[in-house]
Amino acid sequence: MKILVCLKQTFDTEEKVVIENGKIKEDGVEFVINPYDEYAVEEAIQLRDRFGGEVTVVSIGPDRAESALRTALAMGADKAVLVNDPALDGGDEVTISKVLAAVAKRTGFDIILCGNMAVDDGSAQVGARLAELLDIPQLTTIVKLEVDGGRVCAERDVEGDIEVVETHLPVLVTCQQGLNEPRYPSLPGIMKAKKKPLERLTLADLGLDPAQVAPKTAVVEQYLPPKKQAGRILQGELADQVKELVHLLRTEAKVI
Repeated sequence: MKILVCLKQTFDTEEKVVIENGKIKEDGVEFVINPYDEYAVEEAIQLRDRFGGEVTVVSIGPDRAESALRTALAMGADKAVLVNDPALDGGDEVTISKVLAAVAKRTGFDIILCGNMAVDDGSAQVGARLAELLDIPQLTTIVKLEVDGGRVCAERDVEGDIEVVETHLPVLVTCQQGLNEPRYPSLPGIMKAKKKPLERLTLADLGLDPAQVAPKTAVVEQYLPPKKQAGRILQGELADQVKELVHLLRTEAKVI
């Protein structure tokens, strides 16, 4: 079974975001595998161990993204692909999904696994767009996955409820929390990862030019949310508190 895992390197969720000159400052920041993508890597390894084949992890980003791919290799993935091209700076979900589609066609696949969403932008668009570009079924927010021959059965997290869906290979799956428990890379795994193949590609290697993957959106401004204000406890009789609360919601919070 040929398994492709789409992986994004994101800020560590414990990092404090600092904006300088309108851009997010990356100096000294620790980057990690997007947490939802770790579920995808773990599920891919389990599928490979069950059915044979190989797991390829692919990421799009600068040189530092190699560390995320090496971590996935240390977890047990077989090989990695890093698409690194200056023309991709500022790319959006349209850009990323088109590049990933080109990689998928180049490497071949039976199943593609993605994280349900990226924790840095929360858009959850890339998996769905990639499936559309490849014209294959997509199963999203999956918390249980079973493959039997060419048949695929999965359980979807539907806002706290479960929906059972069936389809066939090839398929794209986006992984939700609860699907599995991602393993930590072992020391032998880390040592082996240094020798596993990691291919670097540019747009030209994929037969793409910048115009084909131009973004459809642009970031106009980046800013931090306002600091949380101190709470306020209303005093007096309950009826007076309700009256005061309505007044504050209307005149200060302006939400009613």
